[in-house]
Amino acid sequence: MIYGAMKFSIGGSLKLAFRPWVEGIENIPEEGPAILASNHLSFSDSFFLPAVLDRKVTFIAKAEYFTSPGVKGRLTAAFFKGVGQLPVDRSGARGAGEAAIKSGIAVLESGELFGIYPEGTRSPDGRLYRGKPGGLARVALATGAPVIPVAMIDTEKIQPPGTVVPKLMRPGIRIGKPLDFSRYQGMEGDRFILRSLTDEVMYEIMKLSGQEYVDIYATAAKRRIADEAKAEKAAKDEKAATAAKDGTAGPAGKQDEAGAGAGTPE
Repeated sequence: MIYGAMKFSIGGSLKLAFRPWVEGIENIPEEGPAILASNHLSFSDSFFLPAVLDRKVTFIAKAEYFTSPGVKGRLTAAFFKGVGQLPVDRSGARGAGEAAIKSGIAVLESGELFGIYPEGTRSPDGRLYRGKPGGLARVALATGAPVIPVAMIDTEKIQPPGTVVPKLMRPGIRIGKPLDFSRYQGMEGDRFILRSLTDEVMYEIMKLSGQEYVDIYATAAKRRIADEAKAEKAAKDEKAATAAKDGTAGPAGKQDEAGAGAGTPE
């Protein structure tokens, strides 16, 4: 009931304002469980995909969205519940993974669609990163549900980090054909099988999205980018401090040098 109302209001507004285009929507089954495995470019991915589908899609979201105090916190929790998000405590890596797997299995066993981002986090630069094998593969093998690769196109351009007002443009969604992994049934304890299944799904997402693939985890890429930014800032600060100490920083220093040169015969 709440999901339907939220889908009508939010989904309808998104479709009206941004007019997302969709390819391959016929690959979504009219009924029965299925896993929608998507690349992850923007916070809005979890809203654009459900907006273009007739069926409910359930994603997982960090528990903080549901437990923040005050009126704003309660409104945020109601919003995320209304759009079909399930809370998962991510305070511990392993605990978070197990909670996500259990949530996904429960959604699929009820015959619904479960949305998951194999990269585990948003891409820091628009490229496609290595999929994490635990969640997607284990949920797929535990339930036998088909995996449908999905590619979100240009959603990161609508509201880049640091911007407040979204850019009105048409994002896209490409939906691939369902992948059957029944050949791996009962082998969810084999880490090589989990890796193989995940890589196959990521390859299909890459073909749909046209993204450059990077064979490292997005979390590692984010750490590296943060470390590089920190190192660059430290280098600039050190350079500025050295310049100030030597008296060469700023217009005043340049004027002193010019004056000294003008008054000294060659």
